Amino acid sequence: MKQEKKIIIAIDGFSSTGKSTIAKGLAVKLGYLYVDTGAMYRAVTFYAMQRHYVDIGFLNDKALIENLEKIDLKFKYNDDLKFSEMYLNDENVEKEIRALEVSKLVSKVSTISEVRKKLVEQQQKMGIEKGLVMDGRDIGTVVFPNAELKLFMTASPEKRATRRYKELLDKGYKVIYQEVLENVQQRDLIDSTREDSPLKKADDAIGFDNSDMGLNEQFERVYSIAMQRINSN
Repeated sequence: MKQEKKIIIAIDGFSSTGKSTIAKGLAVKLGYLYVDTGAMYRAVTFYAMQRHYVDIGFLNDKALIENLEKIDLKFKYNDDLKFSEMYLNDENVEKEIRALEVSKLVSKVSTISEVRKKLVEQQQKMGIEKGLVMDGRDIGTVVFPNAELKLFMTASPEKRATRRYKELLDKGYKVIYQEVLENVQQRDLIDSTREDSPLKKADDAIGFDNSDMGLNEQFERVYSIAMQRINSN
């Protein structure tokens, strides 16, 4: 029996488009490793917040760059939750990094070239043996430009803000919809216009607008595309 060839699947797109949910489910179905690169940038942001290197209208990038070597990031699989959680210097910060306060600052920290360089190097090492699903902002353009399958996910800001708002409420956060919408719009602007690795669709990526799609329909479409690509390699 012919052994199925493993590939790298890069899923990029705007914030709150459901990249992580789709990528996580796809990895489970295919038996692939899943890496949420957004969690890595959020963890660095949380580290900077704890040390007052970043706030609204303030960024001490010099201090953060000088302390990057003190940041140790690891994904550890949680058997109960059935997914990997982010650990910052051996502390589980999965819940903390999902807070809106972190969301407001992560795009700002992500503009720092030294931060991106450190994390991209780690991400590329994870894909050496392929069999990987990775989502983020620059996976198909920078981290794995030769990935066998690239997807670029988008949806209207209002649809994405509604999803994010409900997600935060479900997790017990007290948030205001308008504040979530403004955060989505601000992150879009920063992510798309930063000098280093701006968010953009790779030329060979498949565009995927899920504004009016349910989660099951999204997953089935993406899974079908992935299997076609796997079987053609």
